[in-house]
Amino acid sequence: MQTKFINNPENITKELLEGLVLAYPEHVKLAAENIVVRANPKDEDKVAIVTLGGSGHEPALSGFVGDGMLDCSVVGDIFAAPGAQRLLQALRLMQRKAGILLVVLNHSGDVLSANMACQLAEREGIKVAKVMTHDDISAGIGADLNDRRGLAGCVPLYKILGAAADEGKSLDELVEIAERYNQQVATLAVAMKSCSHPQNGAIITDLPDGIMEIGMGQHGEGGGTRKALVSADDTAAEMVGLLCQQLKPEKGDKMMLIINGVGATTHMELNIVFRKAFYELEARGLQVCVSRIQEILTVQEQAGFQMILGILDDDHIEYLKNKPSNTPYWTNLGS
Repeated sequence: MQTKFINNPENITKELLEGLVLAYPEHVKLAAENIVVRANPKDEDKVAIVTLGGSGHEPALSGFVGDGMLDCSVVGDIFAAPGAQRLLQALRLMQRKAGILLVVLNHSGDVLSANMACQLAEREGIKVAKVMTHDDISAGIGADLNDRRGLAGCVPLYKILGAAADEGKSLDELVEIAERYNQQVATLAVAMKSCSHPQNGAIITDLPDGIMEIGMGQHGEGGGTRKALVSADDTAAEMVGLLCQQLKPEKGDKMMLIINGVGATTHMELNIVFRKAFYELEARGLQVCVSRIQEILTVQEQAGFQMILGILDDDHIEYLKNKPSNTPYWTNLGS
């Protein structure tokens, strides 16, 4: 039984990208099949910022292509990584003397495609560096970075890197900025209802009514702790506590707090969660300098949210708050 406003399930990715570029022609265009690029390319003496990932998480990732953020997004099928050859095609399109920085979320398919494409690109003389995001802490406090999945913490990194690249930072400088961010950001997801796969209607994970799971993955995969659903305040307080255990912020630290809705949770709820998380951080002597309540990376009709917490250095704050960006889903006027 059809439960979504779609046409042929096999055409979902093609048609959603066509809709994106038709709606935002001043920001994005299709350079090739499933390759979204800036409508107005930046100068080639500046590093290109490229990412990859499966569709089904809109507005991520292609909704952040545009001035001041990504130069290119390479899109896979629903919840699936694009192939290495598609990514290589994008790297060829983005090739420049300044180089390319490829941002990869730590998911096995994305990592495999990225590694293969980078090897092939380097053989062709394409200058490319790779950074991995691994902000999910559901694997456990202090878990090895390789065991931590990439969640929505990649999106503010796109903003930081896009601004730094526009400023003229070198490829090596951008890698340093990204890795410093990666060491100081953590994300935790909670869900009370799983999503379905839009091509076949299959439920990814079964969550009984009245149960929530802290630590659910990007596609509705399990991996966290299930418990009875509690209030917004109790949920937010628990998640802040876990994130702070991971980051170990010190009194006076400048923080980023983003509540990312994942598809079926209202902004009313997200605002209430943010409120409690803000007060929890304030009580710890921490200063929230960058904040956002938005659906930046969704998981179809999953109900829940991702809480992204980061300790920010001054340059990160500058790039996030004071540098302009103009993309379909993240516009910042700058200072």
